[in-house]
Amino acid sequence: MPVSGVRHIQVASEYEGQRLDNFLLRELKGLPRTRVYRLLRQGQVRVNGGRVRPEYRLRRGDRLRLPPMRLQERELGGAPSARILQRIEQAILYENEQLLILDKPSGLAVHGGSGLAYGVIEAIRARRPGTLPLDLAHRLDRDTSGCLIIAKRRETLRQIHALMRSNRVEKRYLALLRGKLASAMRVEAPLERRPGQGLLQPVQVSIGGRQALTVFHPIERHRGWTLVDVMLHTGRMHQIRVHAAYSGYPVAGDARYGDPQANRTLRRFGLRRLFLHASRVAFALPGQDKLVVQAALSEELAAVLQYLRENASAEGGAR
Repeated sequence: MPVSGVRHIQVASEYEGQRLDNFLLRELKGLPRTRVYRLLRQGQVRVNGGRVRPEYRLRRGDRLRLPPMRLQERELGGAPSARILQRIEQAILYENEQLLILDKPSGLAVHGGSGLAYGVIEAIRARRPGTLPLDLAHRLDRDTSGCLIIAKRRETLRQIHALMRSNRVEKRYLALLRGKLASAMRVEAPLERRPGQGLLQPVQVSIGGRQALTVFHPIERHRGWTLVDVMLHTGRMHQIRVHAAYSGYPVAGDARYGDPQANRTLRRFGLRRLFLHASRVAFALPGQDKLVVQAALSEELAAVLQYLRENASAEGGAR
């Protein structure tokens, strides 16, 4: 297996604004994702001579030092099937020469790694080999469905990231919560990742965590359940799920942070996934009109809601 020596890279202007971890995942193809993050945690990757976090935004002229490492091709089961490629293509909600927005299916990760052969971005790249670069502008949990933005140009990616940093990308979700939420709920609680938790809860509310703000608005109330519209003001890992559980209203179908008994009840109603759906994104790129894209609930989630409406004694209507 070949071993590379120390590498020094100077960041070109086209990569300005990109997260360091995303840059490395592309630059170090063949190196497992977990290994890339281990290098960052251990401080083996240096930027301008210092240690930085994975979410560091690159600047033009930054000098990266990469340590010697063994590169190997992933052996994770091959490329996406024709069925998956077609499914992803059919999920596209909006597309122009700068970006595309698709309705990501639940159960499909946004990218490969950690034992997964591929995700949405690899499938899109395989489907359109002549359209490069194609980059994720943000992420959704594997079990979350809905609006996912993919940039087709480096400049577009930088613009979207700049809008997100200034909270000018509206991201709304629909979620079914356990319990009766009587009124709007604002949750401002810092979140901290706990590496190495595996299938346990990898994110927790912690005073030493990063700022996170989520606002929940009730839409429909049923016996023991509330359908809510969720507004994300920050984009932390598992933010909605952790904030909902922390507040005593876990998301339906959440195997990590949720209520196991309540989840078993909803399985009888047909829910076999997380009831969390990115229903809308809205933003305006520089010099352009505002773009608004919406993704309808899947048949499975809509059927669960219909069951609750017909059988669970509705206790209220629209907010």
